[in-house]
Amino acid sequence: MTDPQTLTLTLPHLTVTALSWGPPDGRLVLCLHGFPDSAWGWRKFAPILAEHGFRVVAPFSRGYAPTGPAPDGDYYIGALMYDALAVHRELGAPDDAVLIGHDWGGFTAAGIAAYPDSPFAEHITMAVAPIGAVNRTRGPLTRQLALLPKQLRNSWYIMFFQLPELPERLLPRVIPRLWRDWGPQGYDTGAELADALAALPSPAHRRAAVAYYRAMVRPSEPSGRYADLHRWCFDVPRVPILHLQDELDGAMEAEYAAPIATALPAGSRVRIIDEAGHFLQIERPQVTADAVLDYLGDRRGPR
Repeated sequence: MTDPQTLTLTLPHLTVTALSWGPPDGRLVLCLHGFPDSAWGWRKFAPILAEHGFRVVAPFSRGYAPTGPAPDGDYYIGALMYDALAVHRELGAPDDAVLIGHDWGGFTAAGIAAYPDSPFAEHITMAVAPIGAVNRTRGPLTRQLALLPKQLRNSWYIMFFQLPELPERLLPRVIPRLWRDWGPQGYDTGAELADALAALPSPAHRRAAVAYYRAMVRPSEPSGRYADLHRWCFDVPRVPILHLQDELDGAMEAEYAAPIATALPAGSRVRIIDEAGHFLQIERPQVTADAVLDYLGDRRGPR
């Protein structure tokens, strides 16, 4: 497997470390990770795209080492969108770039797909379906009530993360449990789990990871530079997207994603990845990459 190049991207507001696979002149694919993960979570998936001539760049998100905690302490989705757009500009702002997001990266990619001025040619979300589309396809109350108890059990950690101080201290114990709960039984997550823990080496990094969830739940607003972007984060995408949902996801019930194609723009596609848990790009990298390549191939041509 090809080792990635390490990039240091000095943005006006944040210094970001990223991993890069593939030819420098290849079509840019920007891959955004989620929690509890890191840019290394793309190490099996990215080389497959690189073999097809793409340049895959995976930043370590704000708060995940070696990228440091955000100097402004802001962890709203609008701030993550701002970072992704700044990375795109730093990499030359190509107008054919592809944006792929998993988990929190999925929130980010969906928000940018809803943003009227997205500079990306294609938008792909993984594991977390666009919330605007989910809200429009929740279905009758009986369906919602049937899904709710299990989803609440899956999401226990979100409420736990609202407690002061304790989550940061216990995160090294919580993360292995989440990896066990979210993936298919018997899957060996040793190397990837070690990478996820290594990306949160200090109390400041762990506080940042928890702050994503506190920003999502608490009734406050992002700082001024992120506010305009943040207001689009839960809207329905304005442009076609590919959403890949894992069949065995222990974090978000796959049934929420099943009907969302009816709420997405024409040309969108939703695919369930069989036998994959939450980290589909790790657990089934070839199948996941093939789904991305098929989608991009079908959409090849003038933007």
